[in-house]
Parts: sequence; C-alpha cells; structure tokens
Amino acid sequence: MIEATHIVPSTEVNVNYINHLLEQLTVDYQNTKQERKEIVALVPSSEEEFTILEEIELLTSDIRGYAHQIQARGWIENEPEAIERLQMMGVFDVPAIANFYFSTDGGYQLLKAYIRMLDYLRLLILEYLRRE
Repeated sequence: MIEATHIVPSTEVNVNYINHLLEQLTVDYQNTKQERKEIVALVPSSEEEFTILEEIELLTSDIRGYAHQIQARGWIENEPEAIERLQMMGVFDVPAIANFYFSTDGGYQLLKAYIRMLDYLRLLILEYLRRE
C-alpha cells in the first residue's frame, strides 16, 4: 500500500527553520553571559572603533532584524539592498571577530558557537531571499 505524504514547500521549511534558529540564538546568547563578562574584564579599552562584543551586537541586531521581518511578514523590506548587505556581513569578514575566534584557541566555546549560529542564520536568510 502506498502512503500519501505531505510535501511542505521549501520556503515554508526555511521560514520554520529561521524561526527555530531565532529562538535558539536567544537561548544561546543568554548562555554566553559568563563568557561575555570575562571578555569585558580581560579586554582593555582598545583603539579599535568597536570591541569584539560590540561587533557581535551590531551583527546580531542586523541579522536578527531581517529574521524578525521574515518571521512577521514572510518578506523583507527593500529586498535587493538586504541581500547585498547580508552578503557583505559575513561574521569572519569582521577583523575583530575573526581575530577573537581564531586566536583564543579552546576558550569561549559558547560564544564561538553563537557566532557560528549567527552566521548560519545569515546564510539561511540569504537562501530564503534568493528563492523568493
């Protein structure tokens, strides 16, 4: 006997996965609280424009903002500009983040996992926008 299967459109799957990642990032960010405190205590004020934590916050704000638009409406305002911005905001393209990530060897694993998940969400949003 052949069973009927329900095929979910890929855009619906992507929206559901974007929603899931958005929720997971909230939890993951809360779990990095201790590591973020350690970084603030260890890293003196630098001459760089933004600290590592500020750079992560900026990326988080932008990427989560796009994800929230998809979650709420299913689309992003000014999509071509959003695609261009998302393509240019790879987390490892930010020198402070790349330096932190690759120079702290085995430390700060929760924050590093958060950074990877944030970049994954960015890529998933790009994929979603390109399929629309």
